Amino acid sequence: MSFTELARQAGLSVSAVHQRVRRLETDGVITGYVALCDPQVIGLPLTAFVSIKPFDPSAPDDVPQRLEQLTAIEACHSVAGDENYILKVRAASPVALEESTPYENRPPTI
Repeated sequence: MSFTELARQAGLSVSAVHQRVRRLETDGVITGYVALCDPQVIGLPLTAFVSIKPFDPSAPDDVPQRLEQLTAIEACHSVAGDENYILKVRAASPVALEESTPYENRPPTI
C-alpha cells in the first residue's frame, strides 16, 4: 500500500504517515517487507503438512539447520507431542512431493 493510500485510510497527512512508519521500522516493530506469490501461478499448487521426528531422540536437535536448503519448505514449526516439527511444504504435484521427502531412509523412487 502506498503512503498516500495509508494516509487516506488513517486520516493523517502523507508526511505524518511516512514519519510514523519510519519510526516503527527504526524501533524494530516493522522488521521487513515481503512479496506474496500465488502458488498456482508459480507452479506449486499442492500444500502439504509433514510431521517429522528424530530417528535418535538423544541426538542434537539440528533439524532446522539440516532442512534449510530445501526450498519446498515454506514453514517449519516446533511442536509438542510425538513429532518434533511440522513442515508446511509446497510442491508441484504429489509425485514431486514424494521426490523431495527430506529424510535419509526414504524408500528408493521407482
